[in-house]
Amino acid sequence: MMPNKIRVGIAGAAGYTGGELIRILLRHPHASVAWAHSHSQAGKPVSHTHDDLVGLTDGVFTNQLSWDIDVLFLCVGHGEARKFLEANEVPAHIRIIDLSQDFRLPSTSTMGQRQFVYGLPELNRDAIRQASAIANPGCFATAIQLALLPLAQHHALDTVYVTGITGSTGAGQSPSATTHFSWRASNIQAYKTLNHQHLAEVTASLQQLQPDLGKQNDMPIRFVPWRGDFPRGIFVTAQVSLDAFDHEVKQWYTRFYAEHQFTQVIDSPLHLKQVVNTNRCFIQLEQQGEYWAIHAAIDTLLKGASGEAVQNMNLMFALPEDTGLDLKANYF
Repeated sequence: MMPNKIRVGIAGAAGYTGGELIRILLRHPHASVAWAHSHSQAGKPVSHTHDDLVGLTDGVFTNQLSWDIDVLFLCVGHGEARKFLEANEVPAHIRIIDLSQDFRLPSTSTMGQRQFVYGLPELNRDAIRQASAIANPGCFATAIQLALLPLAQHHALDTVYVTGITGSTGAGQSPSATTHFSWRASNIQAYKTLNHQHLAEVTASLQQLQPDLGKQNDMPIRFVPWRGDFPRGIFVTAQVSLDAFDHEVKQWYTRFYAEHQFTQVIDSPLHLKQVVNTNRCFIQLEQQGEYWAIHAAIDTLLKGASGEAVQNMNLMFALPEDTGLDLKANYF
C-alpha cells in the first residue's frame, strides 16, 4: 500500500483530455490533482470549464507551475509538448506522461536525458513499468494496433486495409468547421485519406513484432478515417488475407490478450456503446474464406487518451493496472 497519494500536475487541463483526466483522478484512490494548469482559464474554477465536475471539485485553474509533484501529464496540443519541456526544466524525479504525438516515434522519442517509452500496455507493459517518461498513443493508433498486434506477432501481416470512424471529441475541444454541431449532425466525411498522422506510430509498433512489415511495401497500412456524427468513440475495421485455420487465428487473439484485462475478444456483434465511457477495447473477428475482418472499438477519450494515460501511471507506480478505471459503459 502506498503511504502517500501520487501528486499529479496537469498541463493543458482545460481541454477534453485534461478534463477527462481530472474526472478519473477524482475517483482514483491513490492519486490527487495537485494543480491543473491553463493559461486561458487561470483563476477560474475547474468546474466552470468542465461542468460535468460541478459539485465534485472546488479546484481552480492556475498558470503557475510547481514541481512538488510525482507525475506530470501533458495534455497540450500536438507540437506543444516538446516546446513546454524546452521552456520548463522538469526535475528528473518527476515522471512524465505526454498525450500529444510529439514523442511517439523512435526518431522523436528522446528529449534531453529522457527517453520516452511508447505507452501501449498491451505491447510495452514491462518497459512502461520502468519508464520515467511515456508517449501516450493516439486514439486511432490504439484501436488499430490492438486489432492487429496478434497477427503481427505471427508475422501474418502484409497489406492491411483499415477503415475507421471517430467521434467529435477526437478533434479536441477547440471548435472548428467540422466539429460544429450543425455540420457534424447527420453527417459523415472521410478525411486524411491514406495519410493519417497515426500511421507512422502504428507501423512502428507492429514492426516490434513483425520487423519485415513494410520492407516490400512502404505503405503496409492503408487507412481511411471518417468523421462521425457522435461525440465519443472509435470503431475500426481491418481487412486482411490470412493463410491460417480459423481456430488458429482466434487462438492468436485470445492468447495474446489473456493477461490484458482491458482488451477482450468477443463473439457477439460489436457495437460502439459497449465501450463508450470505459477504458476497454472490444475486438470481434469475422471470416469469409481466407479473408478476415477484425473490428475494434474504444472510447476516444479513455482507452484512446486519458484512461490509457492513467493505466500507464498505474504501471509506473506499481499499482494494479485497473486502479481508478472501473468504469461501466453508458449502454442506454
